[in-house]
Amino acid sequence: MFEKLESIEQKFDELTNQMGDSEILADPSKYTKIAKQHRELEEVATKYRQYKTLKNELEQANELIDEVDDPEMLALAREEATSLADKLIKAEENLKVLLLPKDPNDDKNVLLEVRAGTGGEEAALFAAEILRMYARYAERQGWKMTILDSSETGLGGLKEAVAMIEGDKVYSKLKHESGVHRVQRVPQTESSGRIHTSAITVAVLPEAEDVDIHIDMKDVRVDTFCSSGPGGQSVNTTYSAIRLTHLPTNTVVSCQDEKSQIKNKEKAMRVLRSRLLEIEQQKQQDAISAERRQQVGSGDRSEKIRTYNFKDNRVSDHRIGYTVHQLDMFMEGSIDDLIQALTTYYQAEKLRQQAEAA
Repeated sequence: MFEKLESIEQKFDELTNQMGDSEILADPSKYTKIAKQHRELEEVATKYRQYKTLKNELEQANELIDEVDDPEMLALAREEATSLADKLIKAEENLKVLLLPKDPNDDKNVLLEVRAGTGGEEAALFAAEILRMYARYAERQGWKMTILDSSETGLGGLKEAVAMIEGDKVYSKLKHESGVHRVQRVPQTESSGRIHTSAITVAVLPEAEDVDIHIDMKDVRVDTFCSSGPGGQSVNTTYSAIRLTHLPTNTVVSCQDEKSQIKNKEKAMRVLRSRLLEIEQQKQQDAISAERRQQVGSGDRSEKIRTYNFKDNRVSDHRIGYTVHQLDMFMEGSIDDLIQALTTYYQAEKLRQQAEAA
């Protein structure tokens, strides 16, 4: 582990020097490539240097313990050594996490798909609220969220919606949100005051790039139709909306977000690439043995991952036993604590599996 850390620190220093080289500064493409590598190594190099500083301070504190005779100074030195030892253990654990194999999709933008499930109109209303929750969270993170396609109900709910979220490390934070989200509350459509249980599904797909998925346009049928929605001169008058059908997989994507047919086609292609990438990834997962899937969890979207109980103002994530009685704040996009808890849990699982395999 420490040999790898030394190598990373050395590489980081080399890249730092290269970024100041006049020849590299004169070549924008080369500078961008080096700067990207530099950013990727910066956190590990910085944390490793902090670790080495702590280790040096602990050695000095232990030397002082061996040298001093004064009881008061000795007590202070021992207290300092204990504190430094605790910090050193935590720093080493953090380094182990940083050295875990990185998910190649972590830095990507995502396609967020929200669909109403069981529960009729109440499920559709909750789907709209969950989409709003993610929009609030994206706003807090400084991300850009764009609705690409949506199908609304008469009462303001959503049968389904597809949104693109663009920003820094979006997939790394939202990748554990895929699954069935269950709501327990008295529906707006219920007159007797009985609590109902409804469900929606959330899917978070990394945006596929051209290098990830190659699409032969001969395999894609392109249909145009009039956009639908509130207001606008172009609505129901121009064929600006696009529907793409990938014939080999029968994957259908539509987009009517823009007034321009060309822009809608570009966005629809981004969605299509991401969905085809998901199909390929699912094939790989299905190839894993049944025993392995049982050990790590299938990740199937049919698994209920979270319950939102409005009567008790409670949200519970069933995968990690996380419960908080602040559902009102949660629905306003204050979900970062749970996002961090999920990240920590799955990082710990990877560390455990790595240790067992060693």
